[in-house]
Amino acid sequence: MMGAGPDLKEEIITRGYECRTGEVVVTPGFALRCRHIIHTVSPKYVAKYHTAAETSLQNCYKNVLYKAGELGARSLALCIINSPRRNFPPDVAAHIALRTIRRYLEQNAQPRLVIASGACAAGAALLAALAPLYFPRAPHEADAARWRLAPDPAPDRRIRIIHNPHSQNSDSAEDDTSLCDEDAAVEAAAAFARACSPDTQRLLAPASRPAPYIDRRLLDDHEQYDRLLRRAKNEDLSEVSGIGCLYQSGVDRLGRPVVVFIGKWFPIGDIDLDKALLYLIKLLDPIVRGDYVIAYFHTLASSANHPPFSWLKEVYTVLPYKYKKNLKAFYIVHPTFWTKMMTWWFTTFMAPAIKAKVHNLPGVEYLYSVMARDQLEVPAFITEYDMTINGLHYFQPDTNNT
Repeated sequence: MMGAGPDLKEEIITRGYECRTGEVVVTPGFALRCRHIIHTVSPKYVAKYHTAAETSLQNCYKNVLYKAGELGARSLALCIINSPRRNFPPDVAAHIALRTIRRYLEQNAQPRLVIASGACAAGAALLAALAPLYFPRAPHEADAARWRLAPDPAPDRRIRIIHNPHSQNSDSAEDDTSLCDEDAAVEAAAAFARACSPDTQRLLAPASRPAPYIDRRLLDDHEQYDRLLRRAKNEDLSEVSGIGCLYQSGVDRLGRPVVVFIGKWFPIGDIDLDKALLYLIKLLDPIVRGDYVIAYFHTLASSANHPPFSWLKEVYTVLPYKYKKNLKAFYIVHPTFWTKMMTWWFTTFMAPAIKAKVHNLPGVEYLYSVMARDQLEVPAFITEYDMTINGLHYFQPDTNNT
């Protein structure tokens, strides 16, 4: 970016731009012969967390391409985003770049693309060698692509666990029928895949403002819960399930189901809290018949993700005793000072029955003392943030005391 001149540095300092890994920021081109410069941050590659790194790199390319389309660019000079300092294997990075570009061009208008070498000439040579596999210009190149390119093990890098589609505690034929509804499962999976996209807010923007929240405090608690459970089974809750903020992720070392809640993916201003409560009941009702634990990730959550206390109090009140009794632990990962204070206040004055079950954890790996690594499925941005603040292998669980 040296060719843009000192105005670019002044623009960044003046406006206070902040760009996280995988995100993009647009600035004017200044002295360069372009209208805009699209900035992004490449992830670091760690073999143990290779899936998160590959997903972040794919998001870098995808966000740059989509941002260029939003700007109406007719041509785009796309440099190699990863660098040797980020420890990315050159062949893996090259396949990710070409595969992402190919998918984008298949689904969108095709601007003129020029891939520049930047500071990595070896990477540009590798791209040139692999390009005929993704963009064959002759029959023999197309044949070579068929047997040399393995299928992507994770199409679109979707998170695998999206819901609790199978429950061993189902007691009614009605539950079994609804769980075996293939069309509903496909629709839910597609909705959750959209939620995993970096364009979540744009894709899930509601067509109209949510309906006003219904106050049900005048109803009998038991009757109220039965009514809500019937509504949860019959109403269309894809608007909430598609966000992907609440799902079951395996079991802990004692065989208890683990329910995961992603705070950053809970948009208070764009969600119907009435339907959010219905989806919570629909997901948890078959789980809470036995012991269970909850893992809440406050990672990168803001004030726009904090539900009102009135709603939290109503949720705690309307849920039956089995929810509190069978809840064995409530883990809060990456809490802030505000989160700790509000949690203390809420559990002291509103929910004292679960106060002793709440545990604040500074990192994801502290959960490995109570559950195996392969049982925990969380979005890539959580593990990336965890590595930036805690580093690698900062906690070794003692499995003998669990």
